[in-house]
Amino acid sequence: MRKLYFLLPGTDGKFACGGLWAELKTFNLAKLICHADVVTYRQREEGKLFIDDVIQQKNLDDVIFVVSWGFDVAQLVAKLKQYNVVYHAHSAGYGFKLPGSIPIITVSRNTMGYWGQLSPNSLIYYLPNQIGNEFQNLNIERDIDVLVQARKSSEYLMQELIPALQRHCQVFVVDSYVEYLAGLFNRAKVYLYDSAEYWALQGVSEGFGLQPMEALACGCQVFSSINGGLSDYLDPGFNCYKIAGYSKEYDIQRILKVLADWTSPALPEDFFAEYRTENITQRLQIILDELNEFFDHKIHQPANIKSLTRMRVKKLRIQSIFAKVKKKYLRI
Repeated sequence: MRKLYFLLPGTDGKFACGGLWAELKTFNLAKLICHADVVTYRQREEGKLFIDDVIQQKNLDDVIFVVSWGFDVAQLVAKLKQYNVVYHAHSAGYGFKLPGSIPIITVSRNTMGYWGQLSPNSLIYYLPNQIGNEFQNLNIERDIDVLVQARKSSEYLMQELIPALQRHCQVFVVDSYVEYLAGLFNRAKVYLYDSAEYWALQGVSEGFGLQPMEALACGCQVFSSINGGLSDYLDPGFNCYKIAGYSKEYDIQRILKVLADWTSPALPEDFFAEYRTENITQRLQIILDELNEFFDHKIHQPANIKSLTRMRVKKLRIQSIFAKVKKKYLRI
């Protein structure tokens, strides 16, 4: 089993975000299976490996570099082209393509479909993000009617819907880091999440959307957008409600109706099992076994499946047109 080097720009507050925490969770799970280390590449950090030092080593055949930071992937892939590289894909839409020599592990089926179309010659796997066991319904009294996190929330949510809701119920807006988010979710009846606008402005997709999943696990009724990876598990009318539904007045009507007759969603624990540690660790073991087998094969066998480049697509379209014309001509 090869070592895994998880490449991150850094791990301090400067780079703090959901993607970093999700990648570090995967790193910690990988350590249960094989040797794994974090390698930084934008800044040196005490006690951690640095990319320029690592690639000075003579033999790295027993290493797999795991790249994940979307905006840096193209540059890192070029730098590491002679080594074993895996892309751990969270969001989609960064605009780069990958050769078939780089396997892709996706955190959502939405992202998996994106890469299945864009990189049809790559090995592609599905490894969802993990939700910790602390995210569960504690069945305690809930003193917050509506909970919303300001980060990633739409202008509509923050400037129109929330002010209107504050006239009818108790609304709590989180605008800073929360140490124990599971506790806050257990205090809330309704959780609002609307990230479609945020990701549209970023030009990439919602990779997974952990917060609505965590809120559901803690017993919140969730009103959410259904963009990107959220579409993997959110099912309006059955386990959540679609936010920004036609009009502000209709959103208010539906939220107040839920609050007036509030109960926790009746979701079985099986619903969350796919995202719990046991299942993800089992999947990761299978994926890593296959990746090691692939990189063994790659040593002796060059790629020989034609890539789906723009020129090849154009050529295939022309061939298809000529084939149709020929077929029509033969019928005459």
